[in-house]
Amino acid sequence: MATEKQYHPRRPLPGEPVLDQAIEAMIRVDHAGEFGATRIYDGQLAVFGKNHQHTPAIRKMADQEQEHLECFDKMLTERAVRPTLLGPIWDVAGFALGAITALMDEKAAMACTVAVEDVIEEHYQSQLDDLKNWKSEPDLAKTIAKFRKDELEHRDTAIEYGAEQATGYKLLSGLIKSGCRSAIWLSKRI
Repeated sequence: MATEKQYHPRRPLPGEPVLDQAIEAMIRVDHAGEFGATRIYDGQLAVFGKNHQHTPAIRKMADQEQEHLECFDKMLTERAVRPTLLGPIWDVAGFALGAITALMDEKAAMACTVAVEDVIEEHYQSQLDDLKNWKSEPDLAKTIAKFRKDELEHRDTAIEYGAEQATGYKLLSGLIKSGCRSAIWLSKRI
């Protein structure tokens, strides 16, 4: 009876994640980020309503984020990846961030978009670099590359709508970026 050759992956170095765990963390954090983004836009739309001049642009961005979320929802299910346990916090925090920046004014809402998308773009690029080095998961890499492109479009739209003219732009942007980076770190792990 012939025996099949069994694949035994190399043992990871101390502190190095196992590839499967790294991919799971990647999908988990991307799902959490897209969920948070949908909630930020929900908060902005709740404040601005249907008739605000920026509502069509925000609605378009929100619809794209919803498509991203649905894609990561599907990946979670297909790959049996546990979503972050922090979802309820990102639900409230995302909506609050969107609503608060919209209440400040339209430029602050756009500044929020720029800050979030800057961090997400960096995050997605880092993931693409990892996936290129691992030479695995070409479909995941293609999805992330497409979503990264969408996020850059969102950032550019927000800049076009005056984000950088928001009162206290650098401070507001810095605070939001720090919050996003913390959320990414936590969502990978919890």
